[in-house]
Amino acid sequence: MSDEDEFSLEEGRMLIRFARENIEFFLRNNRRIPIPEVIKERFSDNYGAFVTLNKYNVIGNPLRGCIGYIEPTYSLYDVIHKVSISSAIEDPRFSSVSIEEMDNIVIELSILTPPKLLEVDDPKQYVDKIVIGRDGLIAEKGMRRGLLLPQVPVEHGRNWDVETFISQTCSKAWLDSNAWKDKNTKIYSFQAILFEEKEPRGEIIRKYLT
Repeated sequence: MSDEDEFSLEEGRMLIRFARENIEFFLRNNRRIPIPEVIKERFSDNYGAFVTLNKYNVIGNPLRGCIGYIEPTYSLYDVIHKVSISSAIEDPRFSSVSIEEMDNIVIELSILTPPKLLEVDDPKQYVDKIVIGRDGLIAEKGMRRGLLLPQVPVEHGRNWDVETFISQTCSKAWLDSNAWKDKNTKIYSFQAILFEEKEPRGEIIRKYLT
């Protein structure tokens, strides 16, 4: 991600606060908040993005919900307006979040670069093209597609190597874990700018993985 594409810490704070206000308003009123004009003005460019909800101060995997758009099809403010709610109530792996739970949930925002196809002559070459802690991955074969964010292989004690990361991404796409060795499987990489709350409704920081 080039310097001109990066988001400032203040912008990250604005977006996380927008996401939290939107989620909590929806859980109380069953509708999204109107998008503030300052958010529309500052975040009108198209980006893929994911909103992740994590249980605060939980040992092990704290994930409570994670939904996003991979491709930069919509304005960033529109994506966050939609997927912040989806992460709270539409992640099929979990029941809907309650308003009471939001007191013990921290919000993480991942703003994505456009995915790039990794072109290799031999699948073994993926090991030299993928950097753990920098790259997120997408595995695609036919109609099946799965994504894992850059933070997945390094957080919560996972410490995955590249081959494990690719295998897990294939599994996320409902493919065989060795599908990345098949020439008909496409592997894409992307990067992400990350912001997160350190505690519920607390300080918001820029997150670095390496």
